[in-house]
Formats: sequence, structure tokens, C-alpha cells
Amino acid sequence: MKKLVYGALSLLLLSGMMTGCGSNNKASSDANAANGDSGAKKYKVAYVARAQSDSFAAWLANAVKEEAKKYPNMKLDVFDGQANDDKENSVIENAITNKYDLVIVQPNNGEAQRPYVEKLIKAGIFAITTNARISGIEGASSVDAQPYEQAAVNARAALEQIPQNAKVVVLDGPSGNFHAEERRKSWQTEFFDKRPDVKIVGEQIANWNKDEAMKYMEDWVQSNDNIDAVISMNDNMAAGALEVVKGNPKYQNMLAYGVDGTAEAVLLIKDGKMTSTTLQNAFELAEKLLDASNKLLTGESKQIDTDIGNPLINKDNVDEYIELLKKAGAIQ
Repeated sequence: MKKLVYGALSLLLLSGMMTGCGSNNKASSDANAANGDSGAKKYKVAYVARAQSDSFAAWLANAVKEEAKKYPNMKLDVFDGQANDDKENSVIENAITNKYDLVIVQPNNGEAQRPYVEKLIKAGIFAITTNARISGIEGASSVDAQPYEQAAVNARAALEQIPQNAKVVVLDGPSGNFHAEERRKSWQTEFFDKRPDVKIVGEQIANWNKDEAMKYMEDWVQSNDNIDAVISMNDNMAAGALEVVKGNPKYQNMLAYGVDGTAEAVLLIKDGKMTSTTLQNAFELAEKLLDASNKLLTGESKQIDTDIGNPLINKDNVDEYIELLKKAGAIQ
């Protein structure tokens, strides 16, 4: 039985998994800092995680910790926003008070965090938003994915996979979250508008949370004679829905879609319980985040906006991604 390792990726990731992209054109003092010169400036960097209870957010936070070890010119501190806007905004304000040089923000609700990221810029602190980016903040950088396409690769496959006149349930991410809203819009455009025969018999915001998804799925199972598919905006919620019907032969052919490519999701796909997910590679995000941080802090770049890819993971290629996560220590 494969064992999933949650919340400890930073202890298990292989340091050689990703290759840091350093600058070749720094000023001599910055080069000394990157090489660990004790007399050179050491930059204070804060990473504000959305919620460490979220499996993807925890994966990303731990990947950022591991990647930061490649940059001796930075001291990284990681903070947990606890899926609470007030808590996350307070952490950002504290970063200003404590005079961090750069703050990476993974928003809980982009619009709620927007004014606080703007405060960072006004205080002369570099800011990077990630997973999901907050667009339109002058002076802020971003490292993210393309949420519309993350959902679209699943939705396009589902056009042929979900049976005629199917009954489906939908699990949404937090209101106001860029990724949640873009993924839901993508499913509407790429699937529901093209398949009017499919009926949504339940839809709720489960805030990326497995336990919340389980609660809603329990209600839907009680109130519907059949559910043909679970359409989830992330893997964590999809896994929660699948947990509710685990071992129930009535749902053995139920389809399930997610986004993130977490260890749990790829193993569910391997076992035939989940249909597909889209990889949101936390290792790649972490690599780009620390590379961008280094370039901003050392003056090589003034602003950086970049995205990672969005490959589909299904039964045909799941072994490739299981090996990726094994090498990283996420699966043993």
C-alpha cells in the first residue's frame, strides 16, 4: 500500500529535483551575497501561505522552503494565513512592520489581499503574488498558472467521457479567488454550454477544503438517486467527495475531475477512482518564485510576470507523474 506523505515535503524533497536559475549579470556585491559571503547583504523574504491545511498550499509552501535553500543570500520565513482573510492581511501588515525586503503572497481571496499587497509596494517592499496572482497592482510581480486552461483540459476530455443526460455535482473554490472563478468559467464555456443535456444537481463553494467537500457530498448522495460525475476545481475537494462514496458499488463508475496533481490525486487515478487532474507543479512554481525573488532583490529585474504549464494527468500517463512525485519524496 502506497503511503502518502503530507505536510512534510520539505523534509523529504530531493535537493536536486529542480535547478535554480541564478543571475549571471549581478553586481559584484550581489554575486558575493549569492555565494554566501558573510559580509554581503542577506535579504529577508516572507512567504505567506493561503492555508497549510490545504494539501496543495502545503505542498507549495514546503517546495518554497526547499528551493530557498539554494539561495544563501535570502532568509525565508513562512507564515500560515489559515484560510482567513483577516489573518492573512495581518501577516502582510506585520511583514511591513518587520521590514522584510520581499513578500510572496498566496492569496486566500485576491480582492481582500489586494490593498495589503499595495501597502507592500508603497512601503518600498518587493511583492510577488502567486497561486493565484492578483492582477493590476502596479509594481507587483507574479508567478502563477493559467487557471482557465487548467480546467479546460479536463472539460474538453469530459465532453466525450460524461454520459448523456448525466447528473453531476460541482465543487467550487473560494468566492473572489482568481483560480476558482477562472476554472469555473472554463467548465461553463468548455463543457456545460456544449452539453445542455447534463444536469447540475448540486453545487457549493467548498473553499478548496476536503472536509467541506465531504459534507456537501454526503448531502448530495442522500438527496439524489445517482451522481455520474464530480466536477471539482481542485484535487483536495475531489478527494473529499470520493471518500464519501468509497466502497459503495453504486458509485464505482462515477467520474471525478480535479486540478493540482497532488500525490493523493495521482494515486486515486492510478487506482481507477479519479478520472483526471491537471498538474499544477508546486516544484516548478517554487523554482520560479525564488528565481524571481533573487532577480528582483539583486536588481536584475524590476518586475516579473510568468506562468507554468498545465499538463493533463489521466490513466494513460499517470505512472509518469507518480514517478515524478516519488523522486521528490511525496510518494513512498
